[in-house]
Amino acid sequence: MPKPLRMSRRTWVAAWVVLCGAGIAATAALNAFPAPDPQPEKPGSAEYIADTEAQLAKAKVEGNEDGVLALSLTRVGADDCSDEILDHFSGDR
Repeated sequence: MPKPLRMSRRTWVAAWVVLCGAGIAATAALNAFPAPDPQPEKPGSAEYIADTEAQLAKAKVEGNEDGVLALSLTRVGADDCSDEILDHFSGDR
């Protein structure tokens, strides 16, 4: 079996210096550019939640408070906002 190559301490130190220098240079380059502006929240989720609340209020006025609400709002290209709806109405349970 061949013997592994031995590296001197100076070679190890030089390798670590190069790696650390590369990391510092990369960090400086990333920090030099400003972060992109955050995208504004799309109004779709708020509209769906408002519509759902309106349907619940209408059901309470009509006396249909059995706690079941069926949503059938689907639009082509609309974002899935089921998580936002569940988060918003989870406090009512």
